[in-house]
Amino acid sequence: MTDATAPQGMSPDLRADYMNLTRRKRLYNGILLILFVALMVSGFQTADRRNAGGFWDGLPHVFDFPAEVLSEAWEKIGALPANLVTYFPSLVETINIAGAATLLGALFAIVLSLLSTRGLARWPRLIPLFRRCLDILRAVPEIVIALILIFVLGGGPVPAMIAIALHTVGALGKLFSEVNENASLKPLEGLESVGATWGQRMWLGVIPQVAPNYLSYALLRFEINIRASAILGFVGAGGIGYELKNAMSWGKGQYDDAAAIFLLLFAAIVITDQISSHFRNRLTHGAVS
Repeated sequence: MTDATAPQGMSPDLRADYMNLTRRKRLYNGILLILFVALMVSGFQTADRRNAGGFWDGLPHVFDFPAEVLSEAWEKIGALPANLVTYFPSLVETINIAGAATLLGALFAIVLSLLSTRGLARWPRLIPLFRRCLDILRAVPEIVIALILIFVLGGGPVPAMIAIALHTVGALGKLFSEVNENASLKPLEGLESVGATWGQRMWLGVIPQVAPNYLSYALLRFEINIRASAILGFVGAGGIGYELKNAMSWGKGQYDDAAAIFLLLFAAIVITDQISSHFRNRLTHGAVS
């Protein structure tokens, strides 16, 4: 930035201060950019060394596996409808896992978000405790929780549902808490004046104000949970991810099954995304034109 770009009408002292601040900001931005590039380069070199330099050797072959899958799927294109029918129940199971996890996670997230919001909390001194609980639930990946639960409960959809629900509590609890902070306190004061309990004040005074945003965030989380439940299938948590793992593990000869599962999963994610986006827009912006 030059003197010509500085705001007009400034005194010489203000202009000098403005230019100093501008140069300092540009210097800091340059330092941050250099650090970012250095971290990216060093991280890539470390990963490449751990991979014994295999990245550059494997780069020309990155499309070999997809090409092999598509080639075999095309050769057996006649079996695609039957494969879609065969694996559709597994897709339904994956969606059920995501739906149940989203519902349970959202319910617990509502309670914890209200308990961790200043001005609304039942026990204000415990707000830091409830916030740290949300942080912990949000910080631990679903796959880690699922692996622990599979070891304890065995494989199947239940460990996946619990793992996703716990992570959903942390993620939605944070978002719901931010929404709660914008709620008007006047209805609460009126309810409190007539002797309403904390639960009644939250249900009648807060929830009606924030319900549209709650539903919007819950729908967005449902999309994410469908993908998460499919990924957890790779560690034995059931659903279509488990079928995809088995099809890919068998290797050549089963790639037509893998292609059918990919198509089902892709279609489910796209359709869910479009439907939930439509309802989120209606909830937050009114009827879509």
